[in-house]
Amino acid sequence: MPSEAKDSKRWNVSTWYFVVAMALLMAGQLLLNYTPSLTLAYSDFQTLLQQDRIKEVAIYEDRITGTADLSNDRQLFPESDRDSLKTAALKNYNIIVVRVADPNLIAELQAARVKFAGRMENRWFGTLLSWIVPTLFFVIIWTLLMRRIGGRMSSVMDIGKSRAKVFVQKETGVHFDDVAGIDEAKDELMEVVDFLKSPDHYRKLGGRIPKGVLIVGAPGTGKTLLAKAVAGEAGVPFLSISGSEFVEMFVGVGAARVRDLFDQAQQLAPCIIFIDELDALGKARGIGGITANDEREQTLNQLLVQMDGFDTRNGVIIMAATNRPEILDPALLRPGRFDRQVALERPDLKGREQILRVHTRHIVMGDDVDLAALAGKTTGFAGAELANIVNEAALLAARKNKSVVEMSDFDAAIERAIAGLEKKNRVINANEKQTIAYHEAGHALIAELRPSADKVSKISIIPRGIGALGFTQQQPTEDRYLLKHNELLDKLDVLLGGRAAELLIFKEASTGAQNDLQRATDMARQMITRYGMSESLGPVVLETPRAPLLFPEAGPGRNEYSEHTAQLIDDEVRILLQAAQQRVMHTLTQHRKQLEALAQQLLVKETMERSALLKLLIETDITSPAEARRISGKSTEDKKETVVTQKPLANCSRKH
Repeated sequence: MPSEAKDSKRWNVSTWYFVVAMALLMAGQLLLNYTPSLTLAYSDFQTLLQQDRIKEVAIYEDRITGTADLSNDRQLFPESDRDSLKTAALKNYNIIVVRVADPNLIAELQAARVKFAGRMENRWFGTLLSWIVPTLFFVIIWTLLMRRIGGRMSSVMDIGKSRAKVFVQKETGVHFDDVAGIDEAKDELMEVVDFLKSPDHYRKLGGRIPKGVLIVGAPGTGKTLLAKAVAGEAGVPFLSISGSEFVEMFVGVGAARVRDLFDQAQQLAPCIIFIDELDALGKARGIGGITANDEREQTLNQLLVQMDGFDTRNGVIIMAATNRPEILDPALLRPGRFDRQVALERPDLKGREQILRVHTRHIVMGDDVDLAALAGKTTGFAGAELANIVNEAALLAARKNKSVVEMSDFDAAIERAIAGLEKKNRVINANEKQTIAYHEAGHALIAELRPSADKVSKISIIPRGIGALGFTQQQPTEDRYLLKHNELLDKLDVLLGGRAAELLIFKEASTGAQNDLQRATDMARQMITRYGMSESLGPVVLETPRAPLLFPEAGPGRNEYSEHTAQLIDDEVRILLQAAQQRVMHTLTQHRKQLEALAQQLLVKETMERSALLKLLIETDITSPAEARRISGKSTEDKKETVVTQKPLANCSRKH
């Protein structure tokens, strides 16, 4: 629990103690001062005085109190009250009389030989209550109001203070055992942990720990988790703040917060400062022209000054995370500031299995769950996506009232992550459903007949997500980091398989192939402009990606070629796609029997697993993978073996 919440809770408890104590004091005072008495009219008091039944009196400014003999008075004292009292109590019963301006009162008391005395009333308790009760009331009202506007008031009063959240080692709850799939990054950061644990070992050798560590990686790869694990392993305080929390609308606030953050760090040393989303604060200065944010640049300048000024010998390490390192100011990345960079990539097959094991520690799984198989089905998934799949599988199992999470639940969670939520209630007419079935059958059949294409794991014509009327899920047999020319051509064939099936069966294409055409066109353009796979244009790179470090598929950058070259590129893309469509049409024509059988079975079952697909292909004369390779080889004899340094593209043809 943060310190502010603890202080608020402690204040609330002490306030209630004070209220209860005051109530008990008031109740005790009333009980101690309470005595049974009878209020009399002044005329009745005169009558008792004349009858010598008044024992003694005390005269106040506004009343007269005393004792009187009421044992034989049936009129003043009711019979019902008399039964509960003894005779001795009635002979000395307390009376109260409102005093009137009677000048003869003293003389009459003396004549009746009544003992009397004047009294000055002590009003301290009533006066105290008259102050305490209203004050306590206003304090309670003020507290309730401040709770409602406390966040706004505190943001105004503490505008120049850092909003960093401080975590001690036991509160981070994250260690290196909780981080999987990024072993190389953990090894890099173990040096930081060793320095925080035993700094003297490095100082004796004259070594200097890096001032700053920049963790770079795509979203969901575990940047923040890794930083918390470093703090958890070292057992030091962890100051966490987002880059966007420095900048406000008031000039100078960001710089003041940077100074306050480093002051806190010096007081808590040894500790770790972690700045998440550094690109919000550290964007290169000068970008944006006249619309540049001067306040952000002042904050960045203050951060640069602070990083130069503080001494790592005190044990303060700065860590930051970003997924856009290409836009950071070069001054941040020079030696002496963020002089060590740790790059996190999406996990490989072994890493995904390790991540799944971490996230399934507290999941009750069935005996049929195979984490290695799940890792193979989640190619390209980051750690956060894998954690979401595990959670979705648990929710699906709970929704079905299962006692354990089964493999089918994990498969459904993966399909939901890839293709979106299944929409079984969407009404599709018979003609459109038939078109979708042949479209997906074309994708699946070409994927099985192309030797280097990823094999089909599932086919469905049930609508999913936004605009996806069906999908064909392909599962890579292994992680790939290089693609050859033949393999890219096979991927083009698979993308165009659905549209070609529509043209073959219905003699016309539908709008459902829009996403396939978009992806095929992008791939063909990349082959020509980035990978040098055009004989007419030669081995030259004509377009560069916008974000070369993390997102090579982000799209074309600035054009570095003439209009004539642009025309040649367009012609080459068109030729490449037309050749792919001709190959696919030739293959589907030869295997029309299998295409129609697969489409008809999809219309009946709507969903097919790989086992059912292989059974159908065997029953329709495709007997072995060797035969499939022989058939597909007839149309791919002229493919070149050119290596491409690119990760595989998406493993699912969808969004039709």
